Amino acid sequence: MKKISIVCLSFFLIVFLGPPALAAECENPDALTFSIIPTEETIQELTIYKPVIDYLAKKTGKKVEFYMPTSYATVVEAMINKWVDVAVLGPYSYVIAHEKDPDIMVFTTYAKRPGHIVEEGPGYKAVLITKKGSGLTSIDSIKGKVLALTDPGSTSGNLFPRVVFSKDILKDAPLESYFEKVVYSGGHDLSTMAVYDGKADAAFVATHRFDNVIDRGMVKKEDFNYLWWSATIPQDPFAYRMSLCPDLRATIEETFLTLHKVPEAKKWLDNVKSNKMVKMTDSDYDVIRILKKAKEARKKKS
Repeated sequence: MKKISIVCLSFFLIVFLGPPALAAECENPDALTFSIIPTEETIQELTIYKPVIDYLAKKTGKKVEFYMPTSYATVVEAMINKWVDVAVLGPYSYVIAHEKDPDIMVFTTYAKRPGHIVEEGPGYKAVLITKKGSGLTSIDSIKGKVLALTDPGSTSGNLFPRVVFSKDILKDAPLESYFEKVVYSGGHDLSTMAVYDGKADAAFVATHRFDNVIDRGMVKKEDFNYLWWSATIPQDPFAYRMSLCPDLRATIEETFLTLHKVPEAKKWLDNVKSNKMVKMTDSDYDVIRILKKAKEARKKKS
C-alpha cells in the first residue's frame, strides 16, 4: 500500500507539476539586451559596437537593445536581474558575477593585434604609469604620492594592484599605506588623463585601454614612464545567461566567432585592433579567482 501511494504521488507530481527537466523552461525572449563595462567614451563605444549589435540581430532574428551602464557593478547586477542577456565584462567583474550567479557564463573574447604597448593575443597586462618629466621614474619616487585606480570591479585597475603589486613590491603592505592618497577615477582612460593632466601622480591601467587613449590622439606613448608590468591577464570576457535556450546561445556564440567573416561586423574587430574572436571557458579565469581569494583573505586579516 505504501509503495502504491509513492507511485501515485510521483504520478501526481509529473502530471500536475511537470517533470524536473521542464520545471524551469529555457528563455527565448523577443528581444536581447546587450551591455558593456563603462568607459569615459561609452556612447562612442556604443557606436563602435553597432555593427556587432546589427549582426547579432540579423543572426538571431531578434531586436537587440542596449543597456547603458554607470559602473562595472551595474552591468553585473543587470545580468543577475535578467535585464541584460549578453555583456562584455572585465575579468574580475566576470568572476564576481559568476560567483553571485553561475547562470552568467563566458563564451568568447577577442585576440588583440600587437599595439603601442599591448601584446598580441587574448590577454593584456596592468601597467603602472607616471608622466614623463615628472621625476617619478621609480617605485621609490612615487611613495607618498597620489595614485589613481579605475573601479573597484576592475582587474588591472584594482585587483592586480591590491594583490600582486602589493605582495611583490610593497611586501604585502596595502596601497593606502604607501601612497598619500588612493582614488578611483572611473575608467582607464580617465586614470591615464589624470596622470597626463597632473591630477594624479601615478596610475594602474590596462595596456589595451591605454592603447585606445593613444589611438584617439589624446596622449602619446612617449608621454609616460612605465614603472611596473603585471603578468598576462585573460582578455575581457563576453558572457551570456545560461538560462537562454541552447539554440539561442549557440547562435550568439556563432555570431561573435564569425565576426571576422562579415565585412560590416569586422569593422568592430578593426576598431578594437583584433583579427578574430576566440572561444573562452570559465576555467580560463581561474587565475583571477586565485587573486580574488588572496585579496579577501588579506582583507580579513586587516
